[in-house]
Amino acid sequence: MRFPFTGVIPVDKPTGSTSRQVVDVVARALGTRAVGHAGTLDPLAEGVVVACVGHATRLVDYLHELPKRYVATFLLGRSSPSDDLETPQREQPDPPRPARHEIEEMLPRFHGTILQRPCDYSAVHVGGTRAYRLARQGRPPSLEARPVCIDRLEITHYDWPRLGLDVVCSSGTFVRAIGRDLAAAVGTFAVMEGLVRTGIGPFV
Repeated sequence: MRFPFTGVIPVDKPTGSTSRQVVDVVARALGTRAVGHAGTLDPLAEGVVVACVGHATRLVDYLHELPKRYVATFLLGRSSPSDDLETPQREQPDPPRPARHEIEEMLPRFHGTILQRPCDYSAVHVGGTRAYRLARQGRPPSLEARPVCIDRLEITHYDWPRLGLDVVCSSGTFVRAIGRDLAAAVGTFAVMEGLVRTGIGPFV
């Protein structure tokens, strides 16, 4: 089968749109239905979504496994069911305010291969149903921790309550959960305020 175009297109997805909508826009622009994407990006996030067109759709599984790079911002001292701003936040009364060096001392715990519990509001399948669907029905699932790999985790800025992180991680890693668990390690909570995916493998 011949396609009018075959290739890989990095797209800068804006906040508010879904990865599926990115695929639909590319498909309409190129006049083909043979479009897929490598790595879903939540609507509240922005950044790189790799669209695969034509015969390049065969690369989706390979590209999906490439390391992903993110810049994330968290608000400490508060929590939410979704670990981000999608659901109502709950602020801690008189929350502890860890110093930067206290947070930095915990970063090595999250380097390399670690066990991470997925977020309740996630696309993980639980008995054939997406976890976020159960959570929205008031039945948050019991999700088991799974191995993920974090190649880089660095603080970009910290001005209470706002914490910025630079992350390079494997497919399947929840950046929201990194902030959640890092905050717990210093005795507080966190919600993800913003997320930008800056690259997938060589694509930026």
